[in-house]
Amino acid sequence: MSKPHTDADQHSHHEHHDHDDHDHTHGHSHAGHDHSSGAHSHAPSVTEANEKRIRIVFIMTAGYAAVQAVGGWMSGSLALIADAGHMVSDAAALLLALIAYRVAARAPDALRTYGFHRVRVLAALANGAALLLLVAWIAWEAIARFRSPTAVLAGPMLIVAVIGLFVNLAGAYVLIRGNQGDGNLRGALLHVLGDLLGSVGAIAAAIGIMLTGWTLLDPILSVLVAVLVVRSAWGLVSDSIFILLQGTPKGMDIKAVEADIASLPGIAEVGHLHAWTLTDESIVATVHVTPESGADPLALPALVVARLKQQHAIEHATVQVDPPGGIQKPCADGTC
Repeated sequence: MSKPHTDADQHSHHEHHDHDDHDHTHGHSHAGHDHSSGAHSHAPSVTEANEKRIRIVFIMTAGYAAVQAVGGWMSGSLALIADAGHMVSDAAALLLALIAYRVAARAPDALRTYGFHRVRVLAALANGAALLLLVAWIAWEAIARFRSPTAVLAGPMLIVAVIGLFVNLAGAYVLIRGNQGDGNLRGALLHVLGDLLGSVGAIAAAIGIMLTGWTLLDPILSVLVAVLVVRSAWGLVSDSIFILLQGTPKGMDIKAVEADIASLPGIAEVGHLHAWTLTDESIVATVHVTPESGADPLALPALVVARLKQQHAIEHATVQVDPPGGIQKPCADGTC
């Protein structure tokens, strides 16, 4: 049963009582959120500027992919064909990101109280996975070229590759000027940078073939480009999976955060601190605290939430106030 709110409680926290044997007091403080509407957002709003930037790059990427595919087929260049496949994959990934933006913009409901912002993380995961699949395809085709070299028309290959270089430079410029905290924008930028490297490789291969006649330069440089893309793609995939597994945000030391909370006046003990990334920019946490003798337990949630937000960039925190001795420390082996 809820107690009547004081004036301070109305602005800082909600107090509830459990009906278990411990009779815990749950002080929930949600700093930085508007409660007047009965709901609050747990994630940053979708940035319209980022969506517009991705839309522009999608149009550029899809258009050039068609040009590059035709140029690669006519010239017989694996570097161009591989890069065209890369561009098609990127166009699909960018389209997925645009769809994710629209879905993420939907308001939370009774079944999905956190909203749909995690869709953006799923889209970023799909982007990275698509890149890894593309790299595998490039490597397979390159091996076939090593076994059976084919003729390459270096002149047309060079012209198409130079056009691709300028298209990718323009796309990278558009995306770099956006918010890099957005996983989808970062994923799109990685795709474009991969395309940029592909264009550079194709240009180098074309010039090399023109000067030496050695057509194996084409698959060799294709493989080198693929290797450079793998690292970025794997980072995007691993980061997305880590977020979906609700891992502790990178750079955050949970023990240090607990110690910082314990140093606040009126707090005797801190435990059960859990923190995870909800979306690219929003960190969520829950924590239990016990008051010192004589301290006002109703004042602790707002105090802890303010500290977490100011010192540790935790946007949304739920603080439970337990009676002295109510916090049970986990066993070393995690079994109790």
